Amino acid sequence: MTSISSSDTIKKEIFIECRPETLFSFFTDPDKLVRWMGRHVLLDPSIGGKYRIDVNGSDIAMGEYKEIVPNEKIVMTWGWEKSKVVPPGSSTVEFSLTPKDNGTLLVLTHYDLPAAEVASHVQGWTHYMPRLQSIVQGQDPGADPWSEQAMH
Repeated sequence: MTSISSSDTIKKEIFIECRPETLFSFFTDPDKLVRWMGRHVLLDPSIGGKYRIDVNGSDIAMGEYKEIVPNEKIVMTWGWEKSKVVPPGSSTVEFSLTPKDNGTLLVLTHYDLPAAEVASHVQGWTHYMPRLQSIVQGQDPGADPWSEQAMH
């Protein structure tokens, strides 16, 4: 496994006690995705299919699915609807799911971010990955506090 250490890439790992196929559905089923991120979610989980995640009414993540390997990997472009710095499609997020012990190792890699945007996206993924972990493991982290406030 290669490790990338350029200033425009974020890499985060989290272990989740569930099968990869269970976790995978939380990236492709809008009813499940909205439980950990966003207030309104529209997804077309197919190659070239678009998605739109309305986080809080003003911050809206958009992009399209580039690669989907069932229960193993999802690659999607990423950006923000009104952003000039990280417009939709300008960066790429890869979610890799690897069976490990009695669960799944989720590795998130976010590429092609402007250096100035890395910190805010690290903060974002640091906020959302534990929410995803607790929901998939059957806990309820409650409503997303970020869905009530603008981030950008």
